[in-house]
Amino acid sequence: MKTLTLVAIASLLLVAGCATSPQESGETQKQQASSGAGMHQYQCDSGASIAAAYPDTESATVEYQGKRYDMQIAASASGARYVGGGLEWWTKGAGSGAEGMLLQHEAEGSSGKIIERCTVR
Repeated sequence: MKTLTLVAIASLLLVAGCATSPQESGETQKQQASSGAGMHQYQCDSGASIAAAYPDTESATVEYQGKRYDMQIAASASGARYVGGGLEWWTKGAGSGAEGMLLQHEAEGSSGKIIERCTVR
């Protein structure tokens, strides 16, 4: 019985040690952001809220002001960036304190005006 308990504890410590890293790459953040099946709730500086889901590593669904936007992954220097419906949803980090920014998406593919700055609380 003691051996089984020690093996279980050692396994948990091994998994916990592998789960954290001092620095996350953009790809790691994209994978973490997309791993949650449920909606992530962001509170914006303006008082508005944004709900976002990441059904797979290539897409996001963003709900803002009663509208739903289906977005596809796009190139980003850091974090994860999704584009669709004339908007961009750019996230950085995972879990409580993660940041999200909603922007207009310009026709030539660049980022436009910032619409909202938000944080998971």
